[in-house]
Amino acid sequence: MVLAGRQALVTGAGRGIGRACALALAEAGADVALVARSAGELDQVAREVQERGRRARVVAGDLCREQDLGRVAGVVDDTSILVNAAGTNIPERFVDVTAEHLDRILDLNLRATFLVTREVVRQMLAAGRAGSITTISSQMGHVGYPGRTAYCASKHAVEGLTKALAVELAPQRIRVNSVAPTFVETPLTRPLLADDAFRADVLSRIPLGQLGEPRDVAAAVVFLASEEARMITGTSLRVDGGWTAI
Repeated sequence: MVLAGRQALVTGAGRGIGRACALALAEAGADVALVARSAGELDQVAREVQERGRRARVVAGDLCREQDLGRVAGVVDDTSILVNAAGTNIPERFVDVTAEHLDRILDLNLRATFLVTREVVRQMLAAGRAGSITTISSQMGHVGYPGRTAYCASKHAVEGLTKALAVELAPQRIRVNSVAPTFVETPLTRPLLADDAFRADVLSRIPLGQLGEPRDVAAAVVFLASEEARMITGTSLRVDGGWTAI
């Protein structure tokens, strides 16, 4: 129970990596505020959090909409752990990327991350509270890959934001890091990985020879939120099976 008594907020908590992070934080002793678009999915995750003996609060809304972003302010007053797991991708050739698709990716992956983090940090500073902020980035925040120009741009920006925030907030004992996974089987990636040729190409680039699982990312998030990581800030923990080491 390394996080006993702590309050966490997880965006994108309804499914995939966000859900895994929320449940892992609960298992580690934290109460969890859950944010995502689907109320039905959040209610299910909330029940699973409660089954682990922790409190759960639910905020259903689209973080790309100003009115929904404002509702997050109501659940951050005692937050000391923030996990930005909401994200999206639209794989396509650079020449085919529309302004609409570019805006959608940047709005959720970067803008929403920026604004949610800003709200939580404001509350942390007002309360004089130390904390941990972790954003789910990607190995694509460190390298390039065909058909992912907009996604790579958003994740490289997240890595820059992480470093700048870490330096600015260190005097207030607020640590800021990212977790950068390789391809993980989630509802977002499953249709892509169903393509045998694409799956084979991905696996050929991972020295460990296997895809990630949501629990791999969640374990890194719990570690970064704990006192075991008290000297870690401004870094990217790459849960990528060695992809970026090549």
